[in-house]
Parts: sequence; structure tokens; C-alpha cells
Amino acid sequence: DARPFDAEGDGTILGEGVGMVALKRLADAQRDGDRVYAVIKGIGSSSDGRGRAIYAPSDAGQAKALRRAYERAGVDARSIELVEAHGTGTKVGDATEIKALVEVFGQAELGQPPWCALGSVKSQIGHTKAAAGVSGLIKIALALHRKVLPPSIKARKPLPILRQERTPLYLNNALRPWLSSSDSPRRAALSALGFGGSNF
Repeated sequence: DARPFDAEGDGTILGEGVGMVALKRLADAQRDGDRVYAVIKGIGSSSDGRGRAIYAPSDAGQAKALRRAYERAGVDARSIELVEAHGTGTKVGDATEIKALVEVFGQAELGQPPWCALGSVKSQIGHTKAAAGVSGLIKIALALHRKVLPPSIKARKPLPILRQERTPLYLNNALRPWLSSSDSPRRAALSALGFGGSNF
């Protein structure tokens, strides 16, 4: 079973899935009286370019996609309180993703607790390949709508990089009410990283 960001994680497990969401301009949805679960503020992408192997992730490439998304959205990464990560449960991939997130989010101030919950739906349904991104999007849309921080199940002992004193991220392994701690609205981010360094 997949244990994203867990010290005992030893690989991913494949699943199959299909996900569907209705995307509509916010003004049109409001005009039509639709229920709005979440608003997508920005999308970022990057390519790692030439790499060591098709499966070798790059924290620099991932960080570039994150920065582009937040710049386009006009959002400070430090206002994001939930990251639905790609989180496959592989030691190298998960550690690389955390490095990219910390590079973009910055370190917590000395003595400040981590403020951003980290999770991956792959702990529940496995890596659904082409449906991995949309399954994460559905998860964070429901989290925002219901004002909860959903858990990553089977994650008990965070990777050492998450136990460092000044990380802004914590592995969320329990269902918690989402009590926003900032002046910003509740904000979540989603990462979908593909083979060969296609980052979104």
C-alpha cells in the first residue's frame, strides 16, 4: 500500500480511476446559481528538461511550476494552508517534492509551528495514473467546501525532512476542522507531476 511522505513508505501502488469536474467561469456560475466548491486562481507548468532518467524527479523543475502557478494567481505561497501533493509513496519522489515545496514556501520562523497541511489521495486510492491530478482536485475542492483538512491514511511517521525544526509543512494524518489561521481565505494547492519531468 502507498504511504506518501511516511518514513516507512517503500513505493507506490497503481490504481485505475476516472474523475470528472465541471469547470465554469466564476461570474457565470454565480449568475446561474450554481454551487461553487472551489475557485481555481492559477495554473503553473514546467518541464525538467534533460534529466538522468524518465523517473528521476527534479526539485528545481517542480519549484518552477509552483512559482508560476502562485505568480499567475497573485497568491503568496505562505497563505496556502493545504497542499494536495503528488506524493506517490516513493522515498526519492516524496523527498524531492518536499524540497521543492520548502524552497517555494520558505522556512518557518524559528519556533513557529508548521502551518501547511500536506497530504496525498494516493494513500487511499493508489496512483491512478492519468486520473491522479483530477482525483487530487476533487479532494481539495471538497476540503475547501466542507472546511476540513482531510487525512492521508496509513501515514504515521513523517519522512525525516518533514521533522526538521523549520519546515512549513506537516503530514496531516487525521481529519481536522479547517480553522483558517490567516487573513486570507482558505487556500489549497495541488501538484500533479508526470513521467519525464512534466510538472503542473
